[in-house]
Amino acid sequence: MHLKRWLQDAIKIKEEDDEKDEEEEEEEVEDIKCACQNLILRCGRGRCGCSLRFSITSCSAARCSMSMFSSLKERVGQILLPGDEFCCGPQDTLPLTDSGRPERLVAGPGLRRSGDRLLVSRSGVLRHKEPNKFWIESQQRRYVPAKGETVIGIVTAKSGDVFKVDYGGSEQASLSYLAFEGATKRNRPNVQVGDLVFAQFVVANKDMEPELVCIDGSGRANGMGVFGAAGLLIKVSLGLVRRLLAPHSDLRADLEQLFPCELVVGMNGRIWVRAASVQQTLILANLLQSCDTMTAPQRQQLFRRIQLGAL
Repeated sequence: MHLKRWLQDAIKIKEEDDEKDEEEEEEEVEDIKCACQNLILRCGRGRCGCSLRFSITSCSAARCSMSMFSSLKERVGQILLPGDEFCCGPQDTLPLTDSGRPERLVAGPGLRRSGDRLLVSRSGVLRHKEPNKFWIESQQRRYVPAKGETVIGIVTAKSGDVFKVDYGGSEQASLSYLAFEGATKRNRPNVQVGDLVFAQFVVANKDMEPELVCIDGSGRANGMGVFGAAGLLIKVSLGLVRRLLAPHSDLRADLEQLFPCELVVGMNGRIWVRAASVQQTLILANLLQSCDTMTAPQRQQLFRRIQLGAL
């Protein structure tokens, strides 16, 4: 009797173990299917139709990035304030072309990346340049040097073979006497303290002293060097400088219709202007400084009054 009961219990335990083994096998099969599906998606297309080289989660990230890009385009031309943010996915590639080829979003001045977010760090108007560049246009006056930018500087001192140049930043830049076209140890350039120089940054690092040169990559001056005879140097905002240097600048075209003049525009917010007479030079200088706070219709109305001799 006891032996029969013991055999029944053993058979029941064996059946329960078999059921557990079957459930574990089914779970392993499901895991293998999921792994194969992820492998297929890495080499093919995601569920949303986008080309992928990563797993399923990238589809939702790409959709989030596309929504962030569309949100940016909707806000172009509007005023943004520091603290405004646009959310994006960890994969910051956006299908900006018709072919669907992903390109990287370029955040210019006033925009800063923080993980999967794009933060506004400066108040101003959001601008966009095709296909994928965004920046904030503002009335900033503090200049931060950047490699390759041309500036107008004032020579403040001579220190051995190096000139010290004030470009309006937090520290002065160095300019070697050999950084001029045709300059040698015997043929030194005629640079005096107080002269204006139009130069280009070759070193612009927060951990190093800024360095300027008055030649391009081929050793030519290309418009750079000492200048400034009989002209007037003024200070404007960096936004006005970018408007003047735009390929098709309405402001520059309006100025050319007033008086024949010479303009030297530095990215550091300094403009040197010279016209045929002292009176015309002062008028142009006052107009440039007034354009900082004027809209396009106000500027055009003021220029028409000057052309008619009302001012």
